[in-house]
Amino acid sequence: MAPATPAAGCGFIRKHLLDLAPYKPIEPFEVLSAKLGRSPKEIVKLDANENLYGPPPEVMESLGGMDFPNIYPDPESRRLRAALSEDSGLSMDYILAGCGADELIDLIMRCTLEVGDKIVDCPPTFTMYAFDAAVNGASVIKVPRFHDFRIDVPGIVQAVKKHSPKLIFLTSPNNPDGSLITDEDLMAVLALPLLVVLDEAYIEFADQPSRMKWVQDYDNLIILRTFSKRAGLAGLRVGYGAFPLNLIHYLWRAKQPYNVSAAAEVAACAALKNSSYLEEVKRSLIQERDRLFELLQTVQYLSPYPSCSNFILCSVSGNRSAKELKDGLAKMGVMVRHYDNAELRNYIRISVGKPEHTDVLMNALKAFA
Repeated sequence: MAPATPAAGCGFIRKHLLDLAPYKPIEPFEVLSAKLGRSPKEIVKLDANENLYGPPPEVMESLGGMDFPNIYPDPESRRLRAALSEDSGLSMDYILAGCGADELIDLIMRCTLEVGDKIVDCPPTFTMYAFDAAVNGASVIKVPRFHDFRIDVPGIVQAVKKHSPKLIFLTSPNNPDGSLITDEDLMAVLALPLLVVLDEAYIEFADQPSRMKWVQDYDNLIILRTFSKRAGLAGLRVGYGAFPLNLIHYLWRAKQPYNVSAAAEVAACAALKNSSYLEEVKRSLIQERDRLFELLQTVQYLSPYPSCSNFILCSVSGNRSAKELKDGLAKMGVMVRHYDNAELRNYIRISVGKPEHTDVLMNALKAFA
C-alpha cells in the first residue's frame, strides 16, 4: 500500500492548523557540521545564544552516576523546585518546571486560550509566542516596539481597549536586541485587564534582578526562566516559571505528568549547587559581550546595539546583505543569525562566546571589509 499523502489526512486535522507554517529552528549541530564539511570543533557557533562555556563539571558527574534511569521521574519535580526556591527566595508553591520554557509557553496558552481568543505580541521579539498562539487557534495582535526597542505602552493600552486580548508576552532582556523593560512600563501593563507573561530567559546577564517574587503581589503575572543560558543546559531542555497561586493550580492539572526528565532534573540540581561557577561564567560572558560590542563598532558596515543579554544585534549597511554575510561567515565556519523581515530588515544577531570565538569572528568579518 502506498503511503498516505499529507492531503489524505487533512480531514482529521483541526482547521486552523491546515495553513500553519512550521517553526524554523536553528539547524542541528551535526547536520550543520556535515553540510559545512567541518568537524563540530571547527565551527564557531554564535547563532543560537547558547552558553559555550557549558555546564558546571558536577553536571556531567551527576549524569554519569544517575540512579534508576529506568524509573519515571517525579511528576512534581520536587527536588528541582526546592532547589529553585532556595536559589530565588520564592516558595516552591509558586514554581512549576517544564521541558524548557518553551513547554511552559504552550502550557499557558492551552490553559487560557479558546480558539479565536487574542494575544498581544511586541515584535521584534521571540517568535515562539506568535507560533504557539497559532497552534492554539488564537489571533495575534502586534504592537511593534519603538525604534530603540522599548515597548510601546500607549500602543498596548489601545490594543487592549480595542481587541480585548487575554494574554500579552513580554521579554526582558528582549530577544533579539537585548533591551530591558522598566519597572514603570511593566507596572503600566500589569494594570491592564489581561494576563502578563514576562520571559526572563536572559535575565542573568542584565543589571536588573529577576521579578520572580512579583507573582506574590500580582495575580495576573507569570515569570518564565530557563537553564539553557545561565547553566549551559540547552540540550537537556529544562525551564521553570513562577505563577500566581490562583493560576498554578490549573496548570498542574493540565501539564504532562512526566514533563521534566530525570536527567534534566539531576543536571539542573547539580548546576545550582555550583553557584560560584555559574557566577564566574556570567561575569566572563558579560565581559566578553562588552569587548565584542567595542570590536563590532569598528566594523564599518555593522551598527551594533547595546545589549543586556548574551548576544548583540547589528544592523548591516553599505549595500551589504545580512543573508550574504551570514552565508559567507558560515563558509568560514562561523555561524550567526540573520533577520530580513518587516520588523528587522537586514540585521544579524551574534551570540557572545569565549574570547577565542570573538577573535575568530572578527578575523572572518575583516574578510568582508
